[in-house]
Amino acid sequence: MSGFSHVDEQGKVKMVEVTAKHTTVREAVARGAVRMRPDTLQLILNNQVAKGEVLAVARTAGIMAAKETARLIPLCHPLLLTVVDVRFRADAAASRLEIEARVKTAGQTGVEMEALTAVGVAALTVYDMCKAADREMIIGDIRLVAKSGGRSGPFEREGESVWSGGL
Repeated sequence: MSGFSHVDEQGKVKMVEVTAKHTTVREAVARGAVRMRPDTLQLILNNQVAKGEVLAVARTAGIMAAKETARLIPLCHPLLLTVVDVRFRADAAASRLEIEARVKTAGQTGVEMEALTAVGVAALTVYDMCKAADREMIIGDIRLVAKSGGRSGPFEREGESVWSGGL
């Protein structure tokens, strides 16, 4: 059990002590996707979904979710986020909407969970707004793409880079 930071010597769950950690700039990027029928993707891109502008609502939901991560994930620390950026890319060939979230703070602990939460909630919002047109959508591939800052140093998932653009 000693390899897990959220478990004490007796195997009980605990919140990690970060008081003595140095404040550093920390950033994390996560990504995921919603697979859907090609016509559903076109409805989104053409802003023709009955519930409204899917990308704007999903972006807002992702930002809000990142800010609420400590309320959703029991052992996460509440953080003052300095940036939450949620972007989308349409992959027509694979009939999927890709989602990327970048989260940044200056603090004593990382923002990986905030980035992952932003992607997950943005994907759920896409599903919610489009389910009347396509109940077979599949949410998946949610993963950490990159992180920087903190004692453990940088991480970048092999074969992936942070987007420079997006919808």
